[in-house]
Amino acid sequence: MIDMIEKEDPVISEEEAAQYDRQIRLWGLDAQKRLRGSRVLLAGLGGLGAEVAKNLILAGVKGLTLLDHEQVSEESCRAQFLVPVTAQGQNRAQASLERGQNLNPMVQVHADQDRIQDKPDDFFLQFDAVCLTGCSRDLMVRVDQLCSKHNIKVFCGNVYGYYGYMFCNLGKEHNYVEEKPKLVKPSSSDGPEAKKAKVDPNETTMVKKTASYCTLKEALEVDWTTEKAKAGMKKTPVDYFLLQVLLKFQTDKGRDPDPLSYPEDSQLLRQIREDVLEALAVRSDLLNDDFVRPSPKETLLTGTSSSLMVVKGTAWWTTLDQTKQMRFPYFVPFDK
Repeated sequence: MIDMIEKEDPVISEEEAAQYDRQIRLWGLDAQKRLRGSRVLLAGLGGLGAEVAKNLILAGVKGLTLLDHEQVSEESCRAQFLVPVTAQGQNRAQASLERGQNLNPMVQVHADQDRIQDKPDDFFLQFDAVCLTGCSRDLMVRVDQLCSKHNIKVFCGNVYGYYGYMFCNLGKEHNYVEEKPKLVKPSSSDGPEAKKAKVDPNETTMVKKTASYCTLKEALEVDWTTEKAKAGMKKTPVDYFLLQVLLKFQTDKGRDPDPLSYPEDSQLLRQIREDVLEALAVRSDLLNDDFVRPSPKETLLTGTSSSLMVVKGTAWWTTLDQTKQMRFPYFVPFDK
């Protein structure tokens, strides 16, 4: 499902057609043209950000801006593959530029060393999609609200040890097509019993659909005291509330939980849990004390050193529940 703002009519050259041949066969020439005409901002070049950058560059977007003010550390070299081990002390976006560009010379890759918090609103309006990794709640809400007003797609995510989340806002009216098996009407020769249409396993048809996405602010500020929200509680895994705790920790401390500070961070996380669940007016036993515990020492960490959270990995996004006509957060395990 691909739908970017098309500001121009990009032309796919013969070289690009050969480069993206497999992708064009998968999702079609028009979708590849939309990709080719899209400019994307990626904030945060940690382990998650590097993986997103690689996928976007190989997919063939028009331009990708890598935004990160952090310096390369020893952890950065272990967590992501775009920075060389000799780049410690350099800006993380700039150090990721060369290897990122080498992945696909046909994509314009740029590095921006500024702090995303210092960027004015106009900066974000030059992009068709904005990807935020490892950002604070307040910053994500600000950028999401701004982009929603200008029909700019927003993706947010982060990784905390074994736990991860992902949010996307593709707009109030997101049009897309879905490939489905083709239904064949029964013919008179099939006999009187053949009344229902049959599925042809050899043919498919493209069905146009529309989806509505809520903002991040709406997703995080659900009023759980309403009857509709209480009914939706059964569909909402505890991971949603764990996310609220982690975002609150980041807001209060200005950093993610650190396994090297486990005694104090685990105590603070449990206290934040009490405050968050009380503020949301939900049951206090939704998150047990074992939601935070140290990782096994032999665990090999990827993407982040924050191994404090030993929770089943989930991906998270919001969409519109067409049955109850109310927006709820949904989760899908990474391993499914």
